[in-house]
Amino acid sequence: MNPHSENSLPDCIVFDLDSTLAKSKQPIENQMATMLTKIVEQTKIAVTSGGKLEQLLKQVVDQLPKDANISNVFLLPTSGAALYTYKNEKWTCLYEETLSPKEVEEIGNAIRIANDKTNTVDFSQKAYGKRIEFRGAQVSFSALGQEAPLDEKLSWDPTRAKRSSLRNALAPILTEYTVRIGGKTTIDITKHGIDKAYGIRKLSEYLAIPIEKMRYVGDELGEGGNDEVVIQTGIPTRAVTNPDDTLHYLETLIKKT
Repeated sequence: MNPHSENSLPDCIVFDLDSTLAKSKQPIENQMATMLTKIVEQTKIAVTSGGKLEQLLKQVVDQLPKDANISNVFLLPTSGAALYTYKNEKWTCLYEETLSPKEVEEIGNAIRIANDKTNTVDFSQKAYGKRIEFRGAQVSFSALGQEAPLDEKLSWDPTRAKRSSLRNALAPILTEYTVRIGGKTTIDITKHGIDKAYGIRKLSEYLAIPIEKMRYVGDELGEGGNDEVVIQTGIPTRAVTNPDDTLHYLETLIKKT
């Protein structure tokens, strides 16, 4: 990233969620909540994730103190396919791209075909919640189920080999869609062009903040990572390794103001 942009808080910081602000599917910890409360007093933030709005609220917003400046918080669920802002004491959807029932069925069938080819998961075995979930603009396949314990998720595919194999089998079937690796056990499918980069562009447009005056913080900005796509927007980026690393970075930013 441009080192000069690190000298002060940007006009808006866009955060990835899992493994950046919080452990996978877990609420942010108290220290992070305190830090974000300080940040939103000085600048705007957005949180983006492959999860639904409810997941972002549960993991982030609900953990912030009641007096936090929530009007400076923006949410980009389902990989940027929707944008929510807090107005008049409620969350308001500014846009949402959705899939039709026919498209959802098509994607679900393709997942099963690709899984049969790759033997990624045994569907006859019990999962922790839904394996295939419709999230409005996105269909997500979670190999162990949506509610799998964190330790099992972390150990299931540490090298991304299983997810990469499934993605590579899915892509030729779903030529009208983008198939990407999501979370630690997840594949996310959206229409072409609907991704975190799309969400950042829409956020920039809504806030009237040039992308170069924003910043993206994520743990998977490298090749093949689920944050890599944002680089094409030109947004300055900061790579982190985990929530503790993010916290340290934000502490550094606060000290510079």
